[in-house]
Amino acid sequence: MNVVLIGPYPPPHGGVQTHVVALQQYLQQHGVTVTIINVARHTGDHRAEGVFFPTSSLGVLKLLFRSRADVLHCHVGGILQTRVLGLLLVATLVPGARTVVTLHSGGFPSSGAGRRASRWTPTGWVLRRIHALIAVNREIAQRFERVGVDPARIRLISPFTGLPRYDAGPEALPPSLDAFFREHNPVLTTVGLLEPEYDLDLQIEALLEVRKHLANAGLIIVGSGTLEQALREKLRSGPDQGHILLTGDLPHAITLEVMKRSELLLRTTRYDGDALSVKEALALGVPVIATDTGMRPGVAALVPVGDRRALVDSILAVIRRIPEDRPGVGTHDRDAAGSLSSVLDTYRELCAAMVVADDGVWAGGARKNG
Repeated sequence: MNVVLIGPYPPPHGGVQTHVVALQQYLQQHGVTVTIINVARHTGDHRAEGVFFPTSSLGVLKLLFRSRADVLHCHVGGILQTRVLGLLLVATLVPGARTVVTLHSGGFPSSGAGRRASRWTPTGWVLRRIHALIAVNREIAQRFERVGVDPARIRLISPFTGLPRYDAGPEALPPSLDAFFREHNPVLTTVGLLEPEYDLDLQIEALLEVRKHLANAGLIIVGSGTLEQALREKLRSGPDQGHILLTGDLPHAITLEVMKRSELLLRTTRYDGDALSVKEALALGVPVIATDTGMRPGVAALVPVGDRRALVDSILAVIRRIPEDRPGVGTHDRDAAGSLSSVLDTYRELCAAMVVADDGVWAGGARKNG
């Protein structure tokens, strides 16, 4: 089987990038030939073998039509914009390839584009052309059905593939991070994009309140994005200067070690999907406070979106419940077979249906002419 994965490749080590790498490694271990086409600009390790970094739409087209892929699997991490729909449409036109799309963004169903999408819109028409659609939560799966996608083509598969094995330890942290942990207790950490939907101002304001009760509290913000420069300027002149550390992007192993050493992970968002950082923190035994998006693991403490008072109260309550001898590592879900095997099963079903279709019989709701 020849599979082409289309999506972002690390760095940075966001949730979608991490999933793509885990899927690549799993497929290769099962004898599948894997190529990755990175469609995120100015990101990714250009030295990675089997990963292509086209610099234009024409470059993407050339790679797709020369790939001789059995399966083209597109990973979409945001809203289904026009250019994304165009890419998905082109993927369905590649001869001999079955198309799979994973929509990782929990914001799509509640977005304006998601609410407007119907079977009569371009979004609905393109999605109905896809052979298999993978939703990371039920809300996304329901939205697929509302635009007319055959439920038989929809798969509900979590993108969490377990904690990777990593060699980082406390001694691997950069000096600035190590010093921050030594100077602050408790340490709160957030991992995500520095974008408006992650409501980082709420966390910064909450820390000021928390420090009135816990004077040594500090906040580590891991990630990058369009708000990075504005946040750095705000922190330089703010009252919490020195108690909030903006790290930028970190290697995944270092990010996991930062979470492991923290007392608490914060995940404040205006909307969200099945956040990888939340599940990683819980697997490491680290308590989580997250905004209530209706799709959080039951063991995370939930607060209303944008509610600073509720966030402060929840932080203080969770910190006070943490025993001093709390182990740094909880249940390690290192077995990636669950969700990844479901993806591979989907590929196999599609390829088997394609073989049947080549014999001129019905397969997957479509009939091949000739």
